[in-house]
Amino acid sequence: MTATAKVYGESLYELASEEKREDAIKSELRAVCDIFDAEPEYVRLLSTPALTKEERKKALDDAFGGKIDVYLLNFLKILTDNGTLNHLSGMYDAYTARYNADKGILPVECVSAVALSESERAGLIAAIAKKTGKKVVLTEKTDPALIGGVKLSYDGKLFDGTVAAKLAEIDSILKNTVL
Repeated sequence: MTATAKVYGESLYELASEEKREDAIKSELRAVCDIFDAEPEYVRLLSTPALTKEERKKALDDAFGGKIDVYLLNFLKILTDNGTLNHLSGMYDAYTARYNADKGILPVECVSAVALSESERAGLIAAIAKKTGKKVVLTEKTDPALIGGVKLSYDGKLFDGTVAAKLAEIDSILKNTVL
């Protein structure tokens, strides 16, 4: 995430929070990011100097007027004016990070060899929530190459409890053992 994305994303969050609209704007911002990802030509159009600023704002009004929160629409117009619309995904990430921090939400990514059972999932969520004191939002992925165990990633840390990691640890101990 760029410094620009961080500043703008956090600024939008501040405004949304003051207006008690943080949930709605977060959802709509995600939808706008998805639309822009699917239609990169539209983003290029909104960034081209061939159109006046007023024409670009009208294009945003035509596409989103009455469909998204007026604060978000005005935010998009500011980004278009400043030529920073290409940072929108990073702004969403910054917005979400502030949102999660304020709401006590901890996103956790779990990678396992097979899908977790309901009881394993619930136990994992409960253990992390107890350790961190936050509401855990778990994203699961499977990777059969792991053989067994799980990899957890949250708060910028990786916890590797996979069979491969344990075997590598044993291998390292054996290689460093003097006989």
